[in-house]
Amino acid sequence: MRKYLNQLEKVLIEGTNQTDRTGVGTKSIFGLQERYRMSEGFPAVTTKKLAWKVMASELLWFISGSSNLKDLKAIYPENRIWDANYEDYSKRTQKNLDGDMGRIYGCQWRNWVTAEGKIVDQLQDAIDLVRQNPDSRRIIVSSWNPGEIEPEQVALPPCHSFFQFYVSNNKLSLHMYQRSADMFLGVPFNIASYSLLLHMVAMITNLEADEFVHTIGDAHIYLNALDQVKLQLKRTPKPLPKLHIERRGQEEIDDFLLEDFHLRKYKHHEPIAAKMAV
Repeated sequence: MRKYLNQLEKVLIEGTNQTDRTGVGTKSIFGLQERYRMSEGFPAVTTKKLAWKVMASELLWFISGSSNLKDLKAIYPENRIWDANYEDYSKRTQKNLDGDMGRIYGCQWRNWVTAEGKIVDQLQDAIDLVRQNPDSRRIIVSSWNPGEIEPEQVALPPCHSFFQFYVSNNKLSLHMYQRSADMFLGVPFNIASYSLLLHMVAMITNLEADEFVHTIGDAHIYLNALDQVKLQLKRTPKPLPKLHIERRGQEEIDDFLLEDFHLRKYKHHEPIAAKMAV
């Protein structure tokens, strides 16, 4: 994961000070891109510990189409990464939300609502195109719906805004654009999450997972995490682990379970804690 560390160091050294909605402040750079080839190993950060089950359960939650926090907890009760956003959303709306986060990722992926009221399952449509028309340049899933991003509508407007699949020589790649990226806390999750999604879709479409391409708009480090970033940059990366997915006859994207996913030979440094800016 030297590629990720190079990005982290670039933002730390070259980033300009910016204000932000949380009031914490950031060091920020606009426009970064990196490529992660799956044949080199699964791109899990090794200079600190990746919370594997937290990341994987969040992805399964998105795939399910749910935006209710209770459904995330049902997949993995120890997943708390959305708790602070939910609490903030509850305070803003002053409503009893009963776990509802607004129409965030899962809803947009699986239940996009058109102007005519039609429901579009973008993720399934994309998978169908991979199978039936792999040369298509329209294999896209968008999380960013301009009509559903206001503070009273969603706990947090989607940061990873859209992604696109690409098929070549029986290999599948995925390119994700992220409008806003917390380089220390969020980006290691994002890289792992979309790489796992790539492997899942490749598996059910009988393709080889090839490359995850990650494009970032506003790449930033929060000012309250600068010391943690400096500590991480002092550490030497370890070899990348291997991903193993239990094969139980999964044929569709909804067939996967949390216990299907395993990182093998994952060696890492100790965790580094930081407070998430909300």
